[in-house]
Amino acid sequence: MPSKGPENWGELLVNKIEQFKSGYSARTLACCWENQQGFPPEVKSTFLDSNIELFKNVELLLGLPEYKVSLPGGSRASQNDIFVLAKGLLQEQLITIAVEGKVNEDFGRTIGKRLGLEPSSGLRKRVQFLIETLGLESFSAVDISGLRYQLLHRSVSAILLAKKFVAPNTLMLIHSFSEIDKGFVDYEKFSFLFGLKAIKNQIIGPIHLNGIDLYFGWVQGDQKFLTY
Repeated sequence: MPSKGPENWGELLVNKIEQFKSGYSARTLACCWENQQGFPPEVKSTFLDSNIELFKNVELLLGLPEYKVSLPGGSRASQNDIFVLAKGLLQEQLITIAVEGKVNEDFGRTIGKRLGLEPSSGLRKRVQFLIETLGLESFSAVDISGLRYQLLHRSVSAILLAKKFVAPNTLMLIHSFSEIDKGFVDYEKFSFLFGLKAIKNQIIGPIHLNGIDLYFGWVQGDQKFLTY
């Protein structure tokens, strides 16, 4: 059902009253993306400035807020703030994009803390699936334990969406409206594990995983939407 405005996005949240407030990521992201003709300007410029041919001319085909992707283990799906199906027009290739909006929130607990507080077999199964899907099996438990859980499951949901839509490319995109770029250090640490240098307003990658090219991106959002 087509959205009639940002308020429709709030209806998809678990608790609209608590989560859909001015200055919070859910509302800020909704107000930023809702009335655009395609991608928001800062996302478009990031695509262009990254100098990656795939992203030089990208068309947004479909956008679905609060899109859930089932993962093995655990009791909850990975809920993407926005799932975007796009196409790189120069190469005529599909791209799945998992968008994570942020203001002052972090990326949840680290893997180590999650497993320490909730040492269930379901969570262990899910974490193992995330690690294997991202090709991180060769890293030590110490390297993995310091990573933020949300960065892993959002990246994996992007990969699973690429498989679902038979897309050869996928992007895990952080759209941050934080004045201090809160969480960028965690994003930087996560990217470094793949041998990538995190840069603000740049798409980095790809990482080749089972026939899919995985990209990462950090976009600084327009601060005006914090007051909407």
